[in-house]
Amino acid sequence: MMDGQIIQVINPNTSLAMTQTIAQAARAVAAPGTEILAVCPTDGVPSIEGHFDEAIAAIGVLEQVKAGREQGVSGHVIACFGDPGLLAARELARGPVVGIAEAAMHMATMVATRFSVVTTLPRTVIVARHLLRQYGFEHHCAALHAIDLPVLALEDSSGLAQQKVREYCIQAKRQDGSGAIVLGCGGMAMLARELTKELAMPVIDGVGAAVKMVESLVTLGLSTSKHGDLDYPVQKILSGQFARLN
Repeated sequence: MMDGQIIQVINPNTSLAMTQTIAQAARAVAAPGTEILAVCPTDGVPSIEGHFDEAIAAIGVLEQVKAGREQGVSGHVIACFGDPGLLAARELARGPVVGIAEAAMHMATMVATRFSVVTTLPRTVIVARHLLRQYGFEHHCAALHAIDLPVLALEDSSGLAQQKVREYCIQAKRQDGSGAIVLGCGGMAMLARELTKELAMPVIDGVGAAVKMVESLVTLGLSTSKHGDLDYPVQKILSGQFARLN
């Protein structure tokens, strides 16, 4: 039964506006009876656009996972396409933890043999390539595209970023030979359904994909294995600013 699930959706950056966008996308797909608890860290980076940002954001993710575990949430979603802190979060959590990049890539391979990725900055294309290799989807990905705008441009009321996402999705459909498109940023989450209709092909938002995967795992009674490297962290006393993770 899915009634009574509480899914913590973590925006790893500190943007409240983007957290609201992500929450809206998560609630749009959540099953009746599933509560979405959307959170973001109070300390950290306003946007995540590289390895440095991800390293800082991972601490905020872990703090939120710890808080969610103490609140008794059913599972967690990491709503940044770099999946920052994913394996560490799985060590810390009781329930399943799903990153939006991994979820979107998995979902794309279930509806197409090849997919394209549309993301924000050119440097994040490189990060996405690392994830494709890490998750075993490199041979499924036909191409990666960057709209060459920063993450926070997606919050701009001008609509420029959204229009560029649309243009690159159209280009990907015409040129890549892909059967699906993965949106490579949590801030793009609300664009997927409209683009799916316009392009007449699957355009996948990782936030929605991750929420449905967590729901399914919880319904099946499956959680992160505590046999092996994802067992709870070895007990030790953390000091200084990290003491709050004790």
